[in-house]
Amino acid sequence: MKDISKKDFNAMLNNNKDMPKIQIIKDENSIKRYGGKKMLLAPPIYYDEVMKKVPQGKLITISMIRDHLSKKNSADFTDPMTAGIFVQIVAFASYQRAYNITPYWRTLKSDGKLNNKYPGGIELQKKLLEEEGHEIIAKGRKNIEYYVKDFEKNLVNLD
Repeated sequence: MKDISKKDFNAMLNNNKDMPKIQIIKDENSIKRYGGKKMLLAPPIYYDEVMKKVPQGKLITISMIRDHLSKKNSADFTDPMTAGIFVQIVAFASYQRAYNITPYWRTLKSDGKLNNKYPGGIELQKKLLEEEGHEIIAKGRKNIEYYVKDFEKNLVNLD
């Protein structure tokens, strides 16, 4: 993200924009892909609340957050596009605060991959996760991507 100092991510975090709301989708491909018609649009603060529940040494994926929020709000699924954006807002909002930190670095992509769109990019997330005891592995030859080794063993239980 370009020059984050000019954006107030904490204001974005607390702007609910008429959410939560459930939209009924009609696109058959999306209904088939996501398993239903009721799509939740959850505000950024919902993602922040879930991400704050992840203790040191544990991990969560964006998909897990989406599943948790859809169940909690009686929806079939949570919008994947806004989920990615809002998780990023949570990360940058936390990064801009000196207190009440959200451990955003513990939130991985669905396959255990690190998120290059977080503050400080892969390097900072990698450093923070390694400090908590996680092993980071690189995959690929040209476009190297980083993953938490055996991340599934450290996933938090949200129930």
